Amino acid sequence: MIAEIKKSREMEPVWPSLLALLAAGGLHMALPDELAFGPHWSLLAVVMVAMVPAQIFHSKGHHQFCKPIGFFIIAIVTIELIISVILLVLAIPRHVETPEQLLLSAAALWVTNILTFAVWYWRLDAGGPHKRNMRDTHTDGAFLFPQMTMEGPCDSKNDQENWAPLFVDYLFLAFNTSTALSPTDVPILSRWAKVLMMIQSAISLAVVALLAARAVNIL
Repeated sequence: MIAEIKKSREMEPVWPSLLALLAAGGLHMALPDELAFGPHWSLLAVVMVAMVPAQIFHSKGHHQFCKPIGFFIIAIVTIELIISVILLVLAIPRHVETPEQLLLSAAALWVTNILTFAVWYWRLDAGGPHKRNMRDTHTDGAFLFPQMTMEGPCDSKNDQENWAPLFVDYLFLAFNTSTALSPTDVPILSRWAKVLMMIQSAISLAVVALLAARAVNIL
């Protein structure tokens, strides 16, 4: 039974994070010229090209090569996100965007912020997805999920003894961080996680606050 659970975990962690990064690249294409650094298609192209060797290494079991490629992709997406937010800050006082463009750009950056940091949390927590898959249960990590302090979660009977966080758990954490500007049901234990969460909250706060300021004509 444990072997079957480990096998199922090895299949799950790859495609949700890939979809998140592809979605981030697609959202970058929706930004206006004033908020995009370089060609609109550049980020999506970088993500797609870098994913090819990552998928090849993963299929062959060479996880030691997948990890640096994954960090490279998420780092590029994060840099593009921060640059676009800075450009948004500079663009709002100059009124270079129409209200419709402003709303769509802010929404795209807000969603990208969630997807980007969800991948960061998923990739860094407890040594990364591959190391988490090698363990029978998840009892130690940067985030204290409620299931780690209970007799067992209620999703299924097998989860009661073999629970481990999946990408959706980190996506939920990132969504709460961008919405509430703080973790809700998941305490943060590691310093690196606290730093990342502060950065994510700052980006979300900047986008929301600037939208509010623009809405009431403060800027």
